[in-house]
Order: sequence, then structure tokens, then C-alpha cells
Amino acid sequence: MAKEKVVLAYSGGLDTSIIIPWLKENYDYDVIAVCGDVGQGKETDGLEERAKKAGASKLYIEDLRDEYVSDFIFPTLKAGAIYEGKYLLGTSHARPIIARRLVEIAKEEGAVAICHGATGKGNDQVRFELTIKALAPELKIIAPWRIWDIKSREDAVDYAEAHNIDVPVTKKDLYSRDRNIWHISHEGMDLEDPANEPQLDSLLKLGVSPEKAPDKPTYVTIGFEQGVPVSVDGKKMDPRPLVEKLNELGGKNGIGIADIVEDRLVGMKSRGVYETPGGTILYAAIQELEFLCLDRDTQAFKRQAAIKFAELVYDGKWYTPLREALSAMVDSMEETVTGEVKLKLYKGCVTPAGTKSPYSLYNEDIASFGDSHELYSHKDSEGFINLFGLPLKVRAMMNKKFKK
Repeated sequence: MAKEKVVLAYSGGLDTSIIIPWLKENYDYDVIAVCGDVGQGKETDGLEERAKKAGASKLYIEDLRDEYVSDFIFPTLKAGAIYEGKYLLGTSHARPIIARRLVEIAKEEGAVAICHGATGKGNDQVRFELTIKALAPELKIIAPWRIWDIKSREDAVDYAEAHNIDVPVTKKDLYSRDRNIWHISHEGMDLEDPANEPQLDSLLKLGVSPEKAPDKPTYVTIGFEQGVPVSVDGKKMDPRPLVEKLNELGGKNGIGIADIVEDRLVGMKSRGVYETPGGTILYAAIQELEFLCLDRDTQAFKRQAAIKFAELVYDGKWYTPLREALSAMVDSMEETVTGEVKLKLYKGCVTPAGTKSPYSLYNEDIASFGDSHELYSHKDSEGFINLFGLPLKVRAMMNKKFKK
């Protein structure tokens, strides 16, 4: 009789490497490992050999990079979504696309369960499982960190050594990292104490610290069409190469390093250092273009909606009616967000250096200090202010009446 199958979200890291033999020991499953490539780079090298050596019967390496940028990163960028004012959601919006592919392969393979290596204290367990529940509620979910006897990353290393499993960490370097085309996060070890300054020169992977960035600024011009980045320095580029190019420019100039103490969905605070060089540049650029192209009310409401959009993404609620509705609204708002934004990159800072758009709402004739345009007269201001200030005047009259 054939064994039942389980699909494992496999990265080749410490946790998912030891999960393979653990699943075989405790469930006697046929383990099918699935690695969703969302831009981990060389981390996918040699994964097939390592997965099969650990006991997996099969490994899928699914290239999701283009779809990840186009269908997850850019809609979040257009929404202006930033979690708690600092986090550009690099891990958050990668999980739904990976989980969706896990579901698809589980159905193709006839698997009865999906397993992930997210911890019981983290956000990723929620992101994986909400996506699975939304797309395949019939599948069983296994989360080893919530049920096994392993209590720490040190214990996990011991388990790997006892089972002769090759893992890419040692007890001297136990940072928990997540990397994709958008960012890399660093957590654990000395970063667990918020009082410790991050040792950036030894920590960073995508770029340099601002102190080590060039003494001469770099200028870059980004073109947008309806809120979607389409060019760098006048050269049309597909979404993935565009992000990769900006990661390179940003990394060289010390852009996009964020030291964050964030509120996890499960209720605790956690501290991490995030590198998002290209993303930081894009968020700065689209904001400048929106200043030029969106009216005041639209901008104000979009900023409010961005907070909710960020919370939905952070909380793993990508496949929900509200997130889809917000994306539809944002698409409508961004119809005129087309143009070019020039930025100056210098030692960790991104500074606007000029913006232009055929849909610009800025009218120099109206905005100038002169009285040269028929649409606006300085004399009109008196009546406007009288009406605008009428409630204040009435209240002051009332106060004067009852003042002793």
C-alpha cells in the first residue's frame, strides 16, 4: 500500500531540513519537498541533493519570481502599504504566493497534508495557513514547531547533527534570515536585545552601511505607468530586472536598512534588521509622483487605506475580499500616476531631485505668487476665510457673552 503524501514548504534552511526526517519518523509520510523560488539567489543551489539526502522522495523548485514581483510586490507598492511605518512587507507578501503553489502541487500529487517550518511564535504560520485554508480547506496542516520536542535553534542543530543532515548554519551563526527578490531580514542572536546596535558591516547581505557608501551621490530616474514602475534611467525594463537593478543601486549607496521593533500578529514584539534597497527607492519615487498627480482628498484617503492594506498583508489575509477590493480601488486611484521621478541616492538617504508627469495637477500660473491667472484671485481669499472661519467666530461670540 502506497504511503500517504505530505507536501513540505522547503527552503533548505535549518528548520525545513530537519523536518524531513522528523515527518518520516513520526508520520511515515512520503515527503515531497517544494521550494518556491521568490529570489533567494544561490540559496537554491544544491537543494535537490540535500532534500533527497534528508529523506524527501521528490523536490520541486518552482520559479515564482516574475509573478511575485508583478502580482504581489507591485500591488502592495501601489497601495503605499508599509507596516507600522517602517516595514516594507518583504516576507509578508512572499508567503501567499509560496503557499498557493504548495496547494497546487498538493492537489497534483494527491497529498493529504501540507507542512511548514514556521515557528509557533511567528507570523509566517498564520500567512501559510490562512492561504491554505482559503484555497484548500480540506488539506491537513502540520506545524512541527508547535508539537515537537525541539525548543531552540541550538536543539535543531543538535538534531541535524544526530541525523547527519547538512544545514547551512552553525551554533556560532544562528541568525534567522529570510531572503527574496525584495528584501532580506535578519533576526535572532544579538538582535534579540533592542539595546544592541546592529553590527551592519558583518550583518548586511544586499549592500553596505551608509558610512561605507560612496562619497559621491548616485542619481536615478524611475518611470511609472499607472502606478507601476516600468523604466530606470529611460530604459524600459520588466518588473523583476527593474527591482534587481534598483537593489544593486540602493545596496551600493546604503539605502533601505531598517532596524525595527514590530508588533507581531501573535501578540509579542520582535526586533529585526531589514534590507530593502530597491523597495525603499520605489516607495520614495511613487510617493513623489502621487504628490504631483493625485488630488488632496484622494491622497488623504489612500494614506488611510494603506494602513489597512499593510495590516492585511502582514496578517496573511492576501486571499480575502477586502484585500482584493482595496487593490481594485488603488488601481482606479493610480490611473493618472504616470511620469518620471528623479532621485538622489547618498549614504543611506533618498532625496527627490525632480518629478514630471503629463497628468500633473501642479499649475505654475496658479501656484505662483503673482495674480496672473483668471482661475484664482487673491481677493477671493477673504470670502473663503470668512466662511471657513465662521464656526470659530460664532463660538468666540458665545464665549464672550457668558464671560464674566
